[in-house]
Amino acid sequence: MSTLTALIVIARLSSAPQLHFGARIEDSLRARIESRIAAVPGATVGIAFRDLSLHDTLFLGADERFHAASTMKVPVMIELFRRIDRHELSLDGRITLVNEFKSIVDGSPYTLNAGDDSDSLVYTWVGQPVTIRDLLEHMITRSSNLATNTLIQIVGASAANATAHALGAKDMQVLRGVEDGKAYAAGMNNMTTARDLAMLMSAIASGTAASRVSTDSMQAVLLRQEFNDEIPAGLPPGTRVAHKTGQITGHLHDAAIVYPKGRGPYVLVVLTRGIDDEKVARSLIADISRLVYTYATEGVGSAPGSAQ
Repeated sequence: MSTLTALIVIARLSSAPQLHFGARIEDSLRARIESRIAAVPGATVGIAFRDLSLHDTLFLGADERFHAASTMKVPVMIELFRRIDRHELSLDGRITLVNEFKSIVDGSPYTLNAGDDSDSLVYTWVGQPVTIRDLLEHMITRSSNLATNTLIQIVGASAANATAHALGAKDMQVLRGVEDGKAYAAGMNNMTTARDLAMLMSAIASGTAASRVSTDSMQAVLLRQEFNDEIPAGLPPGTRVAHKTGQITGHLHDAAIVYPKGRGPYVLVVLTRGIDDEKVARSLIADISRLVYTYATEGVGSAPGSAQ
């Protein structure tokens, strides 16, 4: 190649539009996630990914509203710790546990069934003084419905709802405790979006949801989550994950702060609806988690070996 030809080639290259590698990678991640979702007919999925180190984001169906299921326990936890920060409550405070609650429809009483709860142990404490610390632990790590309704009675659903909105989760709706059958029949349900839950998990991770001591405590209890078949299942063994799952008929969710080794954390929320087979929903969430982890840690949109 002559010197003149080489100069022309260089000039043409320098004047060509510059490709943004990061944007191409994000587009690849989006395409791969969309392809994976398309493999599950009838599925409605909401995804919010926020890289807390690089300010990278990816939203797919992030404003679609879903029944919150047990993910609504996150704003309840945040409101609880805010009360602790204001010295209105103490984790060591005790309350006599009862199994009777009032429907938000008409105030009629209802009780919870241990057989329908993921944590039957708490029912053995009925009639005894129980610490708020123990109720919080079981609400998050074992998703105890009895512990949740008891804590909602203490902090108030409306207060948890207001706190969620103040933290940017503007479309979240925290109306009531769980298993309020009359409210469910009337369509009065706790609702959320993937974007809303990502806002709350980001606020916990960044220390802005409450005091730093309290947000550290929130992350610690979320790290002790015992149900790890969704987002954690798509990660390398040993990866730390602070997360809260949620499940009702036809819905399976997970909202997580992921702490990859050697880099800062990211937030991933995956909400699903319309998948009858629980195993299929779990596999889908795990595969999305795997794709996002690979993107976040290696800068690529593929994840070798992900199940289809």
